[in-house]
Amino acid sequence: MAGVTRAEKTATETSGAAGWTEGELSEVRGRLLGEIDELNAEVARSESQIASGDISDSAGDDQADAGAKTYEREREIALTLNARDLVAQNERAIARIDAGTYGVCESCHKPIGKERLQAFPRATLCVSCKQREERR
Repeated sequence: MAGVTRAEKTATETSGAAGWTEGELSEVRGRLLGEIDELNAEVARSESQIASGDISDSAGDDQADAGAKTYEREREIALTLNARDLVAQNERAIARIDAGTYGVCESCHKPIGKERLQAFPRATLCVSCKQREERR
């Protein structure tokens, strides 16, 4: 009887996506969707600012002014690309929730710690695999 209880307990602990309850997954999904909405609004705003940057605006500027404007434009483009990348990561995390693989390391296939995913819900690697990747 004790063996059955242990097996049942193990099955219960590993149920869901790496031990996440439906409520927890729903909360994570909501958080990710909220971030996607915020990031898409930020991308739209940034793209609008980038598009409104008229080439004739720099007429009469000295080299320092032209350089500063170029720097600001490149910075805005980089931030927009970063926001788009975060949207893609969030969408990928939602797809993993839907597939039932959320919280499982893509490298070693072991569970990713809940604490890590609560801090960084887009994580695809456990701490050990991420450290190994960063050392390369």
